[in-house]
Amino acid sequence: MCGFTGYYLFEGKKERSNRQIAEMLAIQKHRGPDDSGITAIDTIGQRVQELHGNLPVEFDFDANLIFGFNRLSILDLSQNGHQPMFGAEGKVVLMMNGEIYNAFDFKPALQEKGYQFKSTTDTEVVLNLYLEFGIDVMLEKLNGMFAIAIYDARIGKLFIARDRFGIKPIYIAKQNGMLAFGSEMKSFKAIPGFKFELNQQGLDEFLLFRNLINDTLFDGIHNLQQGTYLIVNPDGSVQAKIYYDLNEEGIQKLEGSDAKERIEKALEASVKSQLISDVKLGCQLSGGVDSSLVTWYANQLKGGAELETISIIFEEKAYSEEKYIDRVASDLNLKAHKFILNEQTYFELLDKASWHFEQPVNHPNTIGIYLLSKFAREHLTVLLSGEGADELLAGYERFANLTQNPLATRNFWAKLKQNLHHPMAYLNTSLGEEERIIMGNSFGSISNAFEIKKGFSVDKALQNRRKILHGLKGNLFDKQRKYELLTYLPDLLMRQDKMSMASSIENRVPFLDNDLVSLGLSLPQESLIRSHNNRLEGKFALKTICADKFDTSFAFRDKMGFGIPIRRFLGSNSFEKRWNDEIFPGLKRRGAFEPNTVANKFQQMKTGDPAAAELIWLMTSFEIWATQYLN
Repeated sequence: MCGFTGYYLFEGKKERSNRQIAEMLAIQKHRGPDDSGITAIDTIGQRVQELHGNLPVEFDFDANLIFGFNRLSILDLSQNGHQPMFGAEGKVVLMMNGEIYNAFDFKPALQEKGYQFKSTTDTEVVLNLYLEFGIDVMLEKLNGMFAIAIYDARIGKLFIARDRFGIKPIYIAKQNGMLAFGSEMKSFKAIPGFKFELNQQGLDEFLLFRNLINDTLFDGIHNLQQGTYLIVNPDGSVQAKIYYDLNEEGIQKLEGSDAKERIEKALEASVKSQLISDVKLGCQLSGGVDSSLVTWYANQLKGGAELETISIIFEEKAYSEEKYIDRVASDLNLKAHKFILNEQTYFELLDKASWHFEQPVNHPNTIGIYLLSKFAREHLTVLLSGEGADELLAGYERFANLTQNPLATRNFWAKLKQNLHHPMAYLNTSLGEEERIIMGNSFGSISNAFEIKKGFSVDKALQNRRKILHGLKGNLFDKQRKYELLTYLPDLLMRQDKMSMASSIENRVPFLDNDLVSLGLSLPQESLIRSHNNRLEGKFALKTICADKFDTSFAFRDKMGFGIPIRRFLGSNSFEKRWNDEIFPGLKRRGAFEPNTVANKFQQMKTGDPAAAELIWLMTSFEIWATQYLN
């Protein structure tokens, strides 16, 4: 797990110094504090120069493609794992951020073909897979999380690739005759003349969903679509090629009643593959079904070696799953670290979390993950988490809701209450099956969006998501899960990546193993949504596994998620002072939202209106982010 950045110059532009790339690397040093490397490339004269460290230096020639890498050493802690990494007598240069869990399955065959290895890293295996098979076959073989950049001087092409499910980020921006790329957008701040401007076209979608699918609130900066790679040609033209299409999964459904056994076997295999590490590894334990199962398997597979867990808890019992965390730790005899997140700490960390997240901190519990990672670094370097299970195996309440008449669900009436000023707009997006899928992972109320932004358009907010849903294959249940994996999960994965890497922590997600995803999407609805104690339960097969490991009451309880007492936090005197002195005046000057409406919502929040509190949270996080990046 690391971070990289770089840029490709066109229109005859050249670079002679490492000063700019060194500044870009320094900005994201937290992603890789153990080592750094720079490579200068003249793609026209086919010259390459490797630089270690980031001291000011002049290149031996005018370069037009620059690679920069920050390393967090996980496998092979020696200098043999240094990146950028070279192959084919220096004609191929590779950078990789991530972990490939099946890499060493290919090593014996590569050695038989004559490839020699100087390290025990997965990166060197990936490099040799590319040299042997080329970009398409290499990517098809990889099971893991990654962002990869490869320059091949033999064919004069730059390849930039992202893993199947978007676990690792890779941002692309084209400005002023330059294509910049990086694990974090903030590295672009070191580029002279580079402008961070608000993506006005994305605000409607942002107000309803708190995120843009593989896009950002910066104009012209995009997160490469998952399962895709770019081909950058010497003339600056860029082609995007999809090498993995999630939509092709689950076409053939598995027959029989052995879903539980299949999931158990696949999850165990995934966790086993993801325990590979030359540094200390533990689990991010929330006490929920998913992280508890990952912890159970990790503990079993480590063969009695002491496993440590990291958890965030709250003083308010209504928001704390501490008793379940304690249950897992006790049953498995684990060394468990628990840290309390309170109001004071929350607002102390908000600005730092915003800087690292690079977008408005859209989910309040993001600060909890930031704090968890900060504390985790005192004890270990790698964490396994349960992210992805709810989307893949239908764990959210909205999956069960879609099988029912919308008028019979609590969610419908709760949201109707929030949208009484625009009832028809709400009903038009809440009764049809496809509309319910799309709006299932929305957070903002349509009424609030109309009131807070002039010219707000529901159609504009939904257009990208409708396009995705309309292109999905399978029955309604298949489409809903694929939609969640393509639209909701990517944002959660970026939250995990940014908040963990802020403290140089590698976060792994066993539920997004290639084989486990293929299996999960091939399971029929009746395996995953079933009645238990007169209530429809999602993620049913996984919960039965959990019940075997712990007990039925542990597995089949109300889902809490990772809640934050945000209304109480926002009601504090310290927050109100900052709102009046800084946040609200900043929002007024920026002019993106209606100030009178925002002021009214702040007053409504004080009366206990949950929708108003959610909106004030979003406005707060938006203004903090905008101050850091747009001012």
